Amino acid sequence: MPDRVHAILVVRPEGRTPAANHLRRTLAALAAQTRRVDALTLVLCGPDAELTRLAAESGAEGVITASAGTSFATATALATPRLTGDTIWLLAQDTAPDPEALERLAGALELSPPLVVAAPKLVDWDDRDLIRSLGVSMNRYGGSVELAAGELDQGQRDRDSDVLGADVRGLLVRREAWVALGGLDPALGGADEGLDLGVRARLAARLVAVVPSARVAVAGDGVAAMARGRRRARRRAFATRTAQLHRRLAYAPAPAVPLHWLSFLPLAVWRTFVHLVTKMPHRVLPEWGATLLVMARPTAVARARRRIRAQRNVGWSRIAPLRVSRAEMRGRWQGDVGDPDAPIRSELRFFVGGGAWAVLGALAVSVAVFAPLLAWPVLGGGALAPLRANVAQLWQDAAWGQRPLGLDAIGPADPFSAIVAVVGTLSPGDPSRAFVVLWVLALPLAVLGGWFAATRVTESSLLRIVAATAWALAPTFLAALVEGRPAAVLAHLFLPWLFYTAAVAHRSWAPAAAASILLAAVLACAPSLAPAAVVLWCAALVVVALVAGRGVARVVWLVIPSIVIFAPLVWAQVRSGNAWGLLADPGVPFAGAEASADPIGRALLAAGFPTSDPGGWASLLGHPVWWVGLLVAPLAVLAVLSVLTPRWITASGLIVITATGLATAFAAVGIAVSFDDAVAVPLWAGSGLSLAWVGLVGAAVVALDAGIPHRARVLRPIGGIAALLALAVAVAPALTAQLADAGDRSVLTNGPVSTLPAFVAAEGRGSLSIGTLVLDPREDGLHVEVVWGGSETLSGQSTLRATRTSADEQDRQLAALAADLVSPSTDDVVSRLAERGIGFVLLASAPSAQNDVVLGDRLGAASSLDQRDLLDPVGETSRGDLWRVNTDVAPRPPLDDHRAGVQRLVALGSLGVLVVALLLAVPTAASRRIARRTPRIVGPTPGGSHG
Repeated sequence: MPDRVHAILVVRPEGRTPAANHLRRTLAALAAQTRRVDALTLVLCGPDAELTRLAAESGAEGVITASAGTSFATATALATPRLTGDTIWLLAQDTAPDPEALERLAGALELSPPLVVAAPKLVDWDDRDLIRSLGVSMNRYGGSVELAAGELDQGQRDRDSDVLGADVRGLLVRREAWVALGGLDPALGGADEGLDLGVRARLAARLVAVVPSARVAVAGDGVAAMARGRRRARRRAFATRTAQLHRRLAYAPAPAVPLHWLSFLPLAVWRTFVHLVTKMPHRVLPEWGATLLVMARPTAVARARRRIRAQRNVGWSRIAPLRVSRAEMRGRWQGDVGDPDAPIRSELRFFVGGGAWAVLGALAVSVAVFAPLLAWPVLGGGALAPLRANVAQLWQDAAWGQRPLGLDAIGPADPFSAIVAVVGTLSPGDPSRAFVVLWVLALPLAVLGGWFAATRVTESSLLRIVAATAWALAPTFLAALVEGRPAAVLAHLFLPWLFYTAAVAHRSWAPAAAASILLAAVLACAPSLAPAAVVLWCAALVVVALVAGRGVARVVWLVIPSIVIFAPLVWAQVRSGNAWGLLADPGVPFAGAEASADPIGRALLAAGFPTSDPGGWASLLGHPVWWVGLLVAPLAVLAVLSVLTPRWITASGLIVITATGLATAFAAVGIAVSFDDAVAVPLWAGSGLSLAWVGLVGAAVVALDAGIPHRARVLRPIGGIAALLALAVAVAPALTAQLADAGDRSVLTNGPVSTLPAFVAAEGRGSLSIGTLVLDPREDGLHVEVVWGGSETLSGQSTLRATRTSADEQDRQLAALAADLVSPSTDDVVSRLAERGIGFVLLASAPSAQNDVVLGDRLGAASSLDQRDLLDPVGETSRGDLWRVNTDVAPRPPLDDHRAGVQRLVALGSLGVLVVALLLAVPTAASRRIARRTPRIVGPTPGGSHG
């Protein structure tokens, strides 16, 4: 047995538990050793009065003080000159050895002279039956691998002794080997120190072994090795990656070192991708920090290589058998089955539970009621407009830069333009056809989304179908379909999927990332929901922080993509002094039959009807109706009763969603922030009602699911079907408004293919650089617009333009051009048009009813245009009288370097955050395995589980 044992005890005043408590237990354990240490040196890292007192009373032969940032490796180096024994025992404040630990470690060194490092079995500080570490090895890439961490100690590892390395805590090292090897490497950053010491000892033809009978309890404060806990995950990832990269350069053959160094940056890019896909975004910044740090420390690498070269007596092949093979790593990964007592997710039962049949039934109904649309190439009417002729132009409209409307407008696109581009891309040969298909598939898509959203609140197949049908029959959804509101239709289709993912966003990164994308899509379609989204997000953040205790970062992420995507538009609106314009509905400004702000209108809103014609009954019967709102009462009563059920917590959350949606609708009604020429266009209150409908249907399902006793379960289908029948009656006229014999109860039309004459549409089909000046004489004056490309399109609309309250410099220039053009003038105004890239002039068709003043203005404008030598009359078209500029037309001026840089920056920011979100949203085997251990429904259940 070694003659003298010198213990080095490193203490730092940090950790979750006061360091003094741990130090007392460690000192007491040292005093209780059957083989007492011969000398004790304390290294106190950081000032602390209590620790200083304990150190003075410990009987240590010396106390060394160091700064609070001193690492464990540096602290042991400070104590090395004081060593007087034959062996060194490395301890920290949170390492409490069993009474026989030192005796058994020293006995192992005595029995085997080649053995220079003896490691104990590290067990949990509070649960001594849980192994924290029993040997460390490396995989083929140099990453450290714990051989037994997290296992229950049942003696299954007590026969293992020969290891590559071990956790640095509790190591007993021969002094001559310690000095020869140079102690611990401080460049490792506090990770893999024991492993690195073991590798160097093995290369020096010495042995390293674990002594399972010697047990040391560790708390994981982080003084030595890595601290445990979720809050220190980033620090742990940084230190571990730093140690791995440093060891890679230190262990590599000399010719390979530059190649490894050059590979670090590409490797960091690849590992960033891997971290996002594997749902570990907290490792991205540590990855880059560790990479840059190791690349910037060639001196530390050279020092480590000299240390190995000075003592190396054998080749790397001697330690190869002690590495963990790929097969062993695969077996470890496959064997990670998690907690066997965790709740197991039930089967989805989409097909066997009737969900697929409900979708097919909705498809059949949709084909029947929207049959005329199947023959239409383009959907028009209401807020609808044609799309671009090809996908490239669609995405050009969605990018920051030159706008398709205006003389030379440059700025951000509405995020809704990107949604339109995505939909149009699904039909690349004819993008406009995509919205025709969308209208036909809207009902089955709503049923599909509603069914999946219902899986978060009930396990009953019947109630899921009830919820899905109720979602598809929402009055606000059918009103949006009948009035031709594409943004409102898409928002209603996105909302159930947002609920489906956001409800479990705190559980894992996959649903959180998916929910963040869906939230951006919902807000792009319905910006008026932004205040409600912020309120619900803040509430979710508080609940997760106080109740769940984890997942706060995932909830925070929910709004990050929306913030990045909307930032250019927010900046532009705020700079223009029109922040309220951010709430404007995107797309073509359209003032339909919205409910008014009077008591009757608010009553209709409270019943879920966003228009003054509830469910289309007033148009069908020819007079106002009051009883339609009562047909929604069964659903509302069930929602209210849900708070009296055993699942009242879930029901209360759904009621909060309902209240937030209703408050949004009430606030929106009667408020106008955008304009169709000089006509104010109020906000669409239906978006708030769609949000309220999520909570209303969910709460009603909770009432049917948890509020009816099992012995009276027959009442569930009766209650659900009765509520659906009442709802179906309420919306029947709106549902059938598109049938051939329905009259004019729908504003949907076949086309137009283009808002400009066919001649211009053909010229502008392949280019957005051809401009058309549209002149439209009206009673309130001459309306002037410049349209670029072959048509005014849905993706080319801009809320920034529609919400202006005053004329800007471009408006004044355009007004001057138009005034000169339609009045006798000697100025060569047509040449000025050509210099601006405008190749056509259209005098819009006169309305069927016009007064003499408007007729005179139109005739005067036509006469003036005919007299222009540089304008060739094309003739009368269905859109009006058309002239073509017969001089050289300059192309539309491109963006200057500054604006081109802004365009690239905006594109990179939006695409970057979406790529990150998509990578996080991609499910992996690990994320699916975690999902199977959690219940499908959310919130406390009568059985006691939580989601």
